[in-house]
Amino acid sequence: MRLILYVLLRVVAVVLMAGALAWYAERRLDRAAEAKSFTEVGKVPAVDVALVLGTAPIGPEGGPNRYFVYRLDAAAALYKAGKARYFIVSGTREGSYDEPTAMRAGLIERGVPADVIYRDFDGDRTLESIVRARRIYGQTRLVIVSQRFHLARALFLALHEGIAASGFEARDVDTPYSVFTELRRYPSALRAYWDVWTGMRAEEVGKPIAIGVDPPE
Repeated sequence: MRLILYVLLRVVAVVLMAGALAWYAERRLDRAAEAKSFTEVGKVPAVDVALVLGTAPIGPEGGPNRYFVYRLDAAAALYKAGKARYFIVSGTREGSYDEPTAMRAGLIERGVPADVIYRDFDGDRTLESIVRARRIYGQTRLVIVSQRFHLARALFLALHEGIAASGFEARDVDTPYSVFTELRRYPSALRAYWDVWTGMRAEEVGKPIAIGVDPPE
């Protein structure tokens, strides 16, 4: 009985320590992002290329995913304000599930021309999207578009990939309707530190694409 209690206490202690560490990592990333992340489009530095990070087009309740909608609204605002000439829409594609194509369609609906939108189908993780922006698309200066909690780790990864990045904060979802989305920011923050510590390895790289020269797919 004592052995079982000892093991249980050890497990609880490890879980609490991991939770505290994840919380600290997320808070540290958020503080570091404050100087580089903007909520007003007029304050965003003008760049050639903006990177829009992907998420599911359909939300957990079956309708349009508000995280997705707000990111596209923010990206379109950048284009209309002359803050970005081209876009990389980076997400995952598997069978009929296709984030980049849905993102491109949404941007076109918002008045962004199709010929300035590059689809990155291998952005399965934030790390992949950042690494590919540098190594495939050759970008060393970007504006990244997402919600603040996502931007914090994206900006951290961009810094360590050699990209001078700013963030444009898409509107957040006021009342979280996806508990998983809200909670995963904490282990994801820890993973961002792990990715940097282990050398920013991406699973797949590929053939270079010159934005503004090579036509979008």
